[in-house]
Amino acid sequence: MSDREPPRRRVPGPARPARPDARRRPDARRRPGPGARPARRPGQGRPGAPRPLRLGSPRPRLRLVGLALTLVLAAFVVRLFQVQAVDASTYAAKAEQNRYVGQVLAADRGEITDRSGVALATSEDAYDITADPTMFAPKMLKIGDGPEQAAALLAPILGQEQEDLVEKLRPENKALRYVKLASRQTPQVWKQIKDLKSALAKQAETDKSTPNVLSGVFSVATSKRVYPGGDLAAGILGWVNSEGKPGGGIELQLNKQLAGKDGKIRYAQSGGRLVPTAGSTETPAVPGSDVELTIDRDIQWAAQNAISDQVKESAADRGYVIVQDTRTGQILAMANSPGFDPNDLSDADPAALGNAALQDAFEPGSTAKVMSMAAVLQERAATPGTHVVVPNRLHRGDRLFKDDIDHPTWYLTLNGVLAKSSNIGTILATGQLGKTQAKANKVLYDYLRKFGLGSYTGLGFPGETKGILAPPDKWSTSQQYTIPFGQGVSINAMQAASVYSTIANGGVRIEPTLVRGTKGPDGRFAPAPKPAENRVVSAKTAKTLAQMLESVVDDEEGTGTKARIPGYRVAGKTGTANRVDPATGKYHGYTSSFAGFAPADKPRITVYCAIQNATQGSYFGGQICGPVYKKVMEFALKSLQVPPTGAKPAKLPVSFKQ
Repeated sequence: MSDREPPRRRVPGPARPARPDARRRPDARRRPGPGARPARRPGQGRPGAPRPLRLGSPRPRLRLVGLALTLVLAAFVVRLFQVQAVDASTYAAKAEQNRYVGQVLAADRGEITDRSGVALATSEDAYDITADPTMFAPKMLKIGDGPEQAAALLAPILGQEQEDLVEKLRPENKALRYVKLASRQTPQVWKQIKDLKSALAKQAETDKSTPNVLSGVFSVATSKRVYPGGDLAAGILGWVNSEGKPGGGIELQLNKQLAGKDGKIRYAQSGGRLVPTAGSTETPAVPGSDVELTIDRDIQWAAQNAISDQVKESAADRGYVIVQDTRTGQILAMANSPGFDPNDLSDADPAALGNAALQDAFEPGSTAKVMSMAAVLQERAATPGTHVVVPNRLHRGDRLFKDDIDHPTWYLTLNGVLAKSSNIGTILATGQLGKTQAKANKVLYDYLRKFGLGSYTGLGFPGETKGILAPPDKWSTSQQYTIPFGQGVSINAMQAASVYSTIANGGVRIEPTLVRGTKGPDGRFAPAPKPAENRVVSAKTAKTLAQMLESVVDDEEGTGTKARIPGYRVAGKTGTANRVDPATGKYHGYTSSFAGFAPADKPRITVYCAIQNATQGSYFGGQICGPVYKKVMEFALKSLQVPPTGAKPAKLPVSFKQ
């Protein structure tokens, strides 16, 4: 037998009867009996099974994350406070400087038109080519020669030197944001630049190493002054230069009305492009007013052609023609030769710029005799039929006076003295104005002043001269006798024309006018103020003078026969005066002139012509200015549809028999 004792078998005993009241419940716990296993504790695994992982508490980690976020947010808050409160103005200024661009909105300049509304000066669209120099810096373009490359592209388009453009694109002031490369360029020029700029932009998008060297070039819409008639009425209009500044004439005189008021625009830009969502501020420009002149374009054209042809034929220094409405004082034409084209001043003669008809002061010569005769008639010192014996020479003061030609003693009426333009006869007639020569001088001086000599015409034109008329106590010995026939006193062409318009208007002088009115941006027309008027001589004296002036043209002994106009009665006067050379201040050459009005018995139009220093052919006023007067007067009468009166002239006697 083995030493090991075999296991004992448990012999089952009889089963215990169940208690009759005992019930089995699923959740009822059994009491442990002898030999029973101890009950398991909740969560207690079986022996040998792995124990579950127990997680640590999350609270420390949450506290750490919260602290970190708090610190980050605190940093943002501090920075925002610094940017928005402490340094707000500084950062705002920097943002404004880098982002916003301001530009001037040029106001549309008003038109200048003739009396019928035909444009003599107008404006058309143009562009100022500008640039932002900071956009050409190496840090922006990533190249060092940005200005040179841009200038090479722009120079042939703008017609400028490449070096000049480089200088503008690389200024000494590195913070400069705006330069003007060219003013008032045509739309075609800007289109060339814009197309080239777009092509470079596309190239830069495909090839990042190729910068758009024109990204900093922009345009500002403006306008360019244009003169449709070229040199027509240039002396009246003046001009506007490439910078938009007026340079004379009406453009300068009425610049405030014509120019309007410029506006402003301020907008955001990025990379040279407008940022539409960033907003902008704009002060609109106020357009200028249109100016309507009294000038008749057609009459101006006829006057300009006539005087230009004669100046050329006579090889003269210059000449001028004025046409005036005798009833209103309005100037219908004011032509100068030589002139200039205000569209292009590059070839203009500096001496021709301006308006010589108002700016030249010259001795009028015999056309001034009408004022002397007006004084004699008005003071009743003589009548048209008064006999005047005119010797070949007359000694007065320290001089020996003569007429333009040698002649035997003339036996002339006062009318004949004017018709034959006798200097000696005029001296003798005006000597009757006072008991002494000094008193006669004072009377004549007063009439000269009433006719407008020694005063501005009232036009207010830039550069206008008022001439020279010394007071009578300052007249030299010779001036006492030369002033009556138009030497020793100086006037401008407008003053001379106004004298004859005064006679034509019945002895009432009306200040000449050049502007009829203005039309504002609202379309309302504002007429110019009514010109001043003053009576110089009586209507009777004026009518008598008109008849005497007819003898100058109509009588065969008159000096103005070349001014005759078939079908019309013409009143006029010739003039040939020694000319003071403005370069030397000494007498050299002649001033030739003719002045008059028509119809003589019912005047409508005055024409005055003067030519300075004719060097070919005749220099007598009746010979070279008479034909100009005729051409211009004929055209004006037909243009204004002035009919002949049909009345016969008075035919006053020119001479008498001894």
